[in-house]
Amino acid sequence: MKTDIAPPGRSALRGLAKPGRKPGVRERAAQETQDAILRAATRIFAKHGFSGGRVEQISKAAKSHDRMIYYYFGSKEGLYIAVLENLYRRFNEAEAALKLNADAPEQALVAVIGFIWTYYQRNPEFITLLNDENLHRGKHIAKSLRAHDYSSPATRILDTVLASGAAQGVFRAGVSARDLYLMIASLNYFYLSNRHTLSAFFGDKLDSSQALQDWHAFAVDAVLRTVKP
Repeated sequence: MKTDIAPPGRSALRGLAKPGRKPGVRERAAQETQDAILRAATRIFAKHGFSGGRVEQISKAAKSHDRMIYYYFGSKEGLYIAVLENLYRRFNEAEAALKLNADAPEQALVAVIGFIWTYYQRNPEFITLLNDENLHRGKHIAKSLRAHDYSSPATRILDTVLASGAAQGVFRAGVSARDLYLMIASLNYFYLSNRHTLSAFFGDKLDSSQALQDWHAFAVDAVLRTVKP
């Protein structure tokens, strides 16, 4: 890792309270500053990409100062990595809050598909920022010390659902949770990230309410057909 990049997560350790005691005024202020910078950076990078987003834009939007970005995140790239990590963390927290009944695997799987579909629509910056990072061939997120950890909860949920379905005979055995996750994510992600160009291509409004409902129903059917015996 380059020495001018703050190791992901280092910023969150500076000036914060130790476990077991409440944070003081300065510690709360430090956390609020970091949170404001992250929120502003998410908006700026989502709009302008990593290359177009400028530190001074972010500090102004956060009502902070350039030096605070370098102090907490080490560099513009360190901040960008923190933004990407925060995207995955928020997604995982929302996914972990799902109430799934493993004894009803088909309904649980439909709920997972619906969650991802809805989350992408409600958090457009998730798609925009990942699109931008893929243009950079993932070179920034590859420097994250946490990126791999964020994939585990998602596949673990599907592992449980698939195992329950196979035990009940409603799903076929041997389906990879990772492959199924990729299928669900791609069906939702591709449609939403390309709906504007595809609307022009097909001459049909793919972002209309009815079109979105129809595609979601199609995606659910496609996934269920994949896992059923």
